[in-house]
Amino acid sequence: MPPRRKLSDLDRGRAIGWLQDGVAARQVAQRLAVRLKQRFQATGRVQERQRSGRTRVTTQREDRFIQRQAMQQRMATANNIRQRLQATTNTVVSGQTIRNRLHRTTLTANHRAARRAWCTQYVRWQRQQWAQVLFTDESHFCLEPADGRIRVWRHRGERFAEGTVLERQRFGGGSVMVWGGISTRLRTPLYHVVGNLTGVRYQNEILQPLVVPALQAIGPRAILQDDNAPPHRSAAVNTFIQQARVNRMLWPANSPDLNPIEHMWDELCRRVQQHHPPPANLGQLLQWVQQEWNGVPRAFICNLIHSMRQRCVECLAHNGGYTRY
Repeated sequence: MPPRRKLSDLDRGRAIGWLQDGVAARQVAQRLAVRLKQRFQATGRVQERQRSGRTRVTTQREDRFIQRQAMQQRMATANNIRQRLQATTNTVVSGQTIRNRLHRTTLTANHRAARRAWCTQYVRWQRQQWAQVLFTDESHFCLEPADGRIRVWRHRGERFAEGTVLERQRFGGGSVMVWGGISTRLRTPLYHVVGNLTGVRYQNEILQPLVVPALQAIGPRAILQDDNAPPHRSAAVNTFIQQARVNRMLWPANSPDLNPIEHMWDELCRRVQQHHPPPANLGQLLQWVQQEWNGVPRAFICNLIHSMRQRCVECLAHNGGYTRY
């Protein structure tokens, strides 16, 4: 079902006039593709009520400032850019907001079309339907800040461009990679992925022992959500999904903002960083990550998943573009 279009005040007045003249509400809705009768009866007004949700903290001009700073100082950290933004515009944002503005992948017309189609399909889903979905993903957690590396802001195709390469001797650091799944009804055990995750390993170490039991616990209508990473879409995995009769949700490419588990990783990272002193080795880091995974309140997870409808609404409002999530 396509999203309802936004009406002008003139169209709203026409609709109320038709209703008062005895035209059926269904016919008015067909003429204008919306429903106003309930709103007019409840409030006596036809204007849109104020939308809920957090206001975007940066303007388009400030977004361009952030991008210019990253291109001028390729090895500046997000915190450096945040401080420059505050000093220049007096706008206070977090380091994560800076990263969000810079990490957005450019969406092609096909990407936007796929995101619009996906959101159109699911924008009418209710909470009980989203409760059937198991959202899954992998994430890295670093022992040292930036995993002992110096990050650089660059455009596609600038991997070895002058100004984006710095000679240094690498030592220390390291990270752990984990996989997890969340739903409003349960969370899976957090699985430690050692080495590169291949399609065969994804099937044998994650799908069979972790995903299938979780879906069975959710119920007969449970749905698996995973992204389009190569291990997730290998031929062996696709065959297993069919044989195991797993109901899998198709996922639009380049859409991390539509996946609530991304915010679960952010919360997990914040919790681990609150440990003092910091972890002494990768074993201790993994122990703390698994401990905090189990410690995140269920209400926090439910709130993330309950935001799915609003994510779809915002994506459609932006013509398939990125949302604030």
